[in-house]
Amino acid sequence: MDSKPRVLVLGLDPYRVPGPWDPEPVATGIQAGMADFAAHGVGAETCLVGLDGSDDIEAVVTAALAAHPWECVVIGGGIRRADEDSGLFETVINLVHRHAPAAAIAFNQTPADTYHAAARRLTPPRDA
Repeated sequence: MDSKPRVLVLGLDPYRVPGPWDPEPVATGIQAGMADFAAHGVGAETCLVGLDGSDDIEAVVTAALAAHPWECVVIGGGIRRADEDSGLFETVINLVHRHAPAAAIAFNQTPADTYHAAARRLTPPRDA
């Protein structure tokens, strides 16, 4: 297998999402999800952005998308549900469409099942 990453996981940095909540379970889920990629021999990287105003989200996501030719981009649930008006999700989808047009797009259910979401879209299919 090519040693270059094939999957980019776009999500929210749980430590930079405002509110009174415990980010640890999400962070642990992200780590578990990424470990599944390694266990299955699939290269993957994360691009986690904050909602605390510390990121230029478009610039950060664009840079990640431009870093490699991705076979699949997984868009995490936090991004899909971050804005009540769906603005962040629309922005990210359009950035993927523009900067990684050949990549399949996948959606996970939880941070821990991210590998399985990508595996549905990888060619040739990986055992899920």
